[in-house]
Amino acid sequence: MEEKITTDDSPCCENSLPTSLSDVEKVIEKKLVRKLDLMILPMICLAFFLNCIDRSNYGAARLQNLEADLHMSDSQFQAGFSVFYIGYVICQVPSNMLLNYVGRPSWHIGLSVLVWGVVTGCTAGVSNFGGMLACRIVLGFVEAPVYPGMMFYLSKWYTKTELTLRIGICLAAGLTANATGALIAAGISSGLDGARGLSAWRWLYLIEGSVSICGGFAIITFLPDFPHTWTTLAPEMREVAIHRLTLDASQTDLDDTTTTPIQGLKLALADKKLYIMTTINTCIIAAIGCQNFFPTLTATLGYNHIISLLLVAPPYLFTAVYSCIHSSLSDRTSNRFWFIIYPAPIAILGFALFMTVDSDLFAARYFAMFCMLFIYSMNNTISAWIATSISRPPAKRAAAYGVVSMVSNSAAIWTPFTYRGRDAPHFRLALGIVVACVLGAALLSVVLRRVLVRENRRLEEGMLAV
Repeated sequence: MEEKITTDDSPCCENSLPTSLSDVEKVIEKKLVRKLDLMILPMICLAFFLNCIDRSNYGAARLQNLEADLHMSDSQFQAGFSVFYIGYVICQVPSNMLLNYVGRPSWHIGLSVLVWGVVTGCTAGVSNFGGMLACRIVLGFVEAPVYPGMMFYLSKWYTKTELTLRIGICLAAGLTANATGALIAAGISSGLDGARGLSAWRWLYLIEGSVSICGGFAIITFLPDFPHTWTTLAPEMREVAIHRLTLDASQTDLDDTTTTPIQGLKLALADKKLYIMTTINTCIIAAIGCQNFFPTLTATLGYNHIISLLLVAPPYLFTAVYSCIHSSLSDRTSNRFWFIIYPAPIAILGFALFMTVDSDLFAARYFAMFCMLFIYSMNNTISAWIATSISRPPAKRAAAYGVVSMVSNSAAIWTPFTYRGRDAPHFRLALGIVVACVLGAALLSVVLRRVLVRENRRLEEGMLAV
């Protein structure tokens, strides 16, 4: 059975199936969601927090004499960003297909966190550009399972009206990690630089690698798997967990015995919506590439490196709080389209200001950096829109998340090279490309909405005919 298309304006369901839980099931559902929010959500937030901490350390290390210690040029530093995404992109689809097939997200996600902690710790010992390049390549491979796996995993537990907020909370954890990583880097620069003969950036990698190793063990130990395999979950809660997702999609959220990972991939690739969503997400990821150079951008505001690292934190902390509010309103109104549209002009304003305002006008340029991060609100929304529009069967959804993440993250291979040192302090080339990408994402969202409305209308006409 093909999944039902869902838009903001015209949800569809089959008349032959009950449309809601019973009163008893609704009581159990409240307890279930509370349990999920207390057990599952913190573990996934931890995984993504550590993921973003690990990604942000390379940009922060630039302000801790990384380039000088390893005798790296500006283009070599950019290459270090780029090569990370080679392995990251390659592993996205097979990783998510394997996650759905094996059904052990605790090991799938936890082992990834543990191994990248080891790789990060080892990065502290590199002595030249070649060593850094090798560590960055390996890091991309081992980090690949987390983001698409996290998106798919949440969609196996939460309904469409719950999902955007939970994704928003997880992504807010990532934003908090970017802020925390900058604060940690600033603290290490002021307190540990040169301790035991190690530069600040080496301490940064050692400390953050150790934390990720501990986090990986915690996720393996405490993260439950899927609803039908969580054996310690009370039987009545397990039944409600499965039943409510069945009602949410008007069909079961379990693959039948004949659905293989390859068949799931074929179903995903046959869906034209996948290509529109992938292009939207690619535009957003290309724009979000500015996060890798946020410490570089704050360094143009006229302060020393320690203060520049401290200045990274407030925009991310503000965005973390705001993105949760944004996602909650999106869930409450059951709307995705308008919540991906309205942040676009705010983000464009931020990029335009940073490109044009004189470098000595601190307030205006720093305000611009707050506006830039509204791109994350668009990212939250498209992540949830994928789950609600390409929903069933799970094998298809897992493959779809993998394809979207794989293709969209390929943008991160080339975007680092647009942030050229000679373009400081305005970085007009890079940020001009970002503005075009944000506009492209907004326009394609209009196209996607029209496709969904048209397909919903056809489904409704078909059911009325029956």
